[in-house]
Amino acid sequence: MTDAVQERYARFARDEAPGRSALYVEWASGVAEDDAVRAVLRRIPETRRQPPLVFAVARMLGAPLAAYPQWRRFVLQHADDIVVECARRSLQTNEPLRLAALLPVLSEIPGPVALLEVGAAAGLCLYPDRYSYRVADEHGEVRVALDPVDGPSSVVLETRVSGPLPPLRIPEVVWRAGIDLAPLDAGDERDRRWLRGLVWPGETGRDERIAAALDIVAADPPRLVAGDALASIEALAASAPNDATLVITTPGVLVHIPRASRNALVATIDGLDARWITIDPPGVLDVWEPPVDADDWPGFVVALDGRVRAAADPLGRWWEWRAALPANAS
Repeated sequence: MTDAVQERYARFARDEAPGRSALYVEWASGVAEDDAVRAVLRRIPETRRQPPLVFAVARMLGAPLAAYPQWRRFVLQHADDIVVECARRSLQTNEPLRLAALLPVLSEIPGPVALLEVGAAAGLCLYPDRYSYRVADEHGEVRVALDPVDGPSSVVLETRVSGPLPPLRIPEVVWRAGIDLAPLDAGDERDRRWLRGLVWPGETGRDERIAAALDIVAADPPRLVAGDALASIEALAASAPNDATLVITTPGVLVHIPRASRNALVATIDGLDARWITIDPPGVLDVWEPPVDADDWPGFVVALDGRVRAAADPLGRWWEWRAALPANAS
């Protein structure tokens, strides 16, 4: 007789990991057939048993990227630590590549900019001015190459654009801060292992990109506030410099907030003297202008103050401009 853990891991191995991580297919398949390991996972709260979370915790604690028998041995030897860490962790996709999809919207806002991110994790998406960008067309030809003022960055965000290309520029960021239920320290080795462990084995380039971004953030840490965004955002926004445009970003985080709190947070942001940039699933909000048909929309919605600007890959690998271009744009 199958149980919920067995079904979840079998489904992950069958439907979610193939084509993305062969090793995670092997691990999840092994768990689905392993009574002893499933007994460990049943000790974890139900909302913290998802395969990517469990696998990332095991890797953070030192599990090797090796065949299932070695991973199994590690899990059984460190079962108590894995249970404790899974109960206190949540998936935090702190992917700086998302900034590639936000850059065209940031380019619309006059600087200097004070940047405040909701769901900041370690703050890797608070540094759009410290990364290089390479924007290619559908054929792979680079159409725009941008670097920070002090030269090419160790983090190069490569993205693909289809359709018209709006003006792009690197913003001038003079202040950066974030809110997160569990902020991470880019200089802390355990937190670094956690974020890097969230990268699936086989995702070429992501681990290197995140490691390089962590180094940039650790050298000049942002202000990160631990707590609920709705309770914290007004006070944190009030501490931004008056001579900069406050830009609040909610990249991919609103879907994780219950609807009533989500709507209250958006209303609070709307009441601040700030611009709001988000990238979220089309069905997560009802504020899009013009309205978005969630059944006929590719990827996520990128919006400025609720006004739809682009469709984009959730992690920024591609985007498609959907708004009118300025008269002087190419």
